[in-house]
Formats: sequence, structure tokens, C-alpha cells
Amino acid sequence: QVQFVESGGGLVQAGGSLRLSCAASRAPFGLYAMGWFRQAPGKEREFVAAIGRSASITYYADSVKGRFTISRDNAKNTLYLDMNTLKAEDTAAYYCAARLEFGSAYYTGSHEYRYWGQGTQVTVSS
Repeated sequence: QVQFVESGGGLVQAGGSLRLSCAASRAPFGLYAMGWFRQAPGKEREFVAAIGRSASITYYADSVKGRFTISRDNAKNTLYLDMNTLKAEDTAAYYCAARLEFGSAYYTGSHEYRYWGQGTQVTVSS
């Protein structure tokens, strides 16, 4: 069974940047629609960004639009989340999610994904 492993989290000051990565354990990574979610202590998991099998199809939560960029490199079996202008409210555990997709759709609901990484913590100090 394919596994996904996130990395790149850490402590950053408000206004700073981080790049998260999510590596798939095996190919064909290009068959998966991917997403990023986050969960802060005491809050429900929330959608952050999604990308279809084609890297040109992306969608963002309003709270991160213009600051975060989701991308993928199918040759490297890796998903990315570039986070800029970070705010204290971005503090959360970030999870990548995946589902097999034979079309061009992207998905924003956590229930629509089958595979999840273990999460990586992002802490933004104000």
C-alpha cells in the first residue's frame, strides 16, 4: 500500500516562509489527486489546498489564497506546499492527503481522500 510522508514543518516568525513536502512511497504518484489539510489544537481538520493530477488544476481555501502555493512533481513522487507571509493563525499540524483519480478533478473534503500522511507541525510565532 502506498504511503505518504510529510516533511518541512518547523518554527517560523510571522511573515516568514516554509515549504512543506509530501513524498509518496512508490509510483505512480501521477494517478493521485492530492490535497493539504491542517488541524490546530481543539479545532477540526480544515482544507488548505488541492491539486489535480495535472499540476495546472489547483484550488485554495480563502484563508490561504495568495499566500500559499500547492504544486507537484510527478517525476519525484512529491507534493509541495509553499507557504509565504505566515500568520500566527496558520499554526497547525499539516497533513497531505491522496486519492486515486482517473479524471482531472480536485477535492476539498477530507472524507474524499483515502490516504493520509502522519502530519508535520508548523508553528508561527507572532
